[in-house]
Amino acid sequence: MTKMDIILGEGGDNMKISDVRVRKINSEGKMKAIVSVTFDDCFVVHDIKIIEGQEGLFIAMPSRKMPDGEFKDIAHPINSETRNLVAEAVFRAYEEKRTEESKNVEEAALL
Repeated sequence: MTKMDIILGEGGDNMKISDVRVRKINSEGKMKAIVSVTFDDCFVVHDIKIIEGQEGLFIAMPSRKMPDGEFKDIAHPINSETRNLVAEAVFRAYEEKRTEESKNVEEAALL
């Protein structure tokens, strides 16, 4: 769990990312983690995926497969600035969790 102080929006319409939880980390495959992001301590978006692509890591918002086989996001930022702020918070929490898990593995190996 990571407390964030990233403010989204302009003027009086500010929304804060209040928590980012890295729920699962995969060491193999292209999907690296599954994350939940909480906004203003009152709204959460689950199943944001961290994917390793050809140009590095990116986030994939939760989606649903449509009858025509296409995937459609069911929750997503509506502009690139907000997407970048959410991605920044998600990647920061992911790196913190990976570092924490690496330390735990190293400590366990010493025992």
